[in-house]
Amino acid sequence: MGLFKLGPSPLTGLLSGVMHPLLGPDHLLFLLALGLVGLQQSSRWLLGLLLTGLAAAGLGIWLPGFPAAEPLVALSLAAVGLVLLDRLPRWVLFPAIALHGYVLSASVIGWEPTPLLFYFIGLALGQGLLLLCAVRLVRPWAQTCSPAKLRLLAGILMGVGASFAWTSLVP
Repeated sequence: MGLFKLGPSPLTGLLSGVMHPLLGPDHLLFLLALGLVGLQQSSRWLLGLLLTGLAAAGLGIWLPGFPAAEPLVALSLAAVGLVLLDRLPRWVLFPAIALHGYVLSASVIGWEPTPLLFYFIGLALGQGLLLLCAVRLVRPWAQTCSPAKLRLLAGILMGVGASFAWTSLVP
């Protein structure tokens, strides 16, 4: 919104919410990686993740300033990799997506209630559609994926997450 010099309104709130998960590479990779984990879970599990992220975004509006949130968000990619390798339990992804939601709220702190409501609607739509697309897109690939390829993908996710965390800690 800053790039186009748009002020908060219902339309810009909705557009910002829909686009926000797509604009951060760590957020986008995290949601896409959840598609791999989501193949092994029920739709209710993915809905629970989505609701957790949205609730944490609401929390971020009222209690901003959680220290080290950005590096922890980056490390959530490593957490997904470890879950894919069965080195961490799947419940770890609930606090991980909560961190993502929390960080996504930082850009709209101080907005009026109406644009803020539309931001959350857009965020729910954007993240929900992205999770559904991720599951649909990776399903054909995952059915033919060998364990070695899955380990390689998990390693790539962990490396990308560690590098994002490093760049957010070291200027």
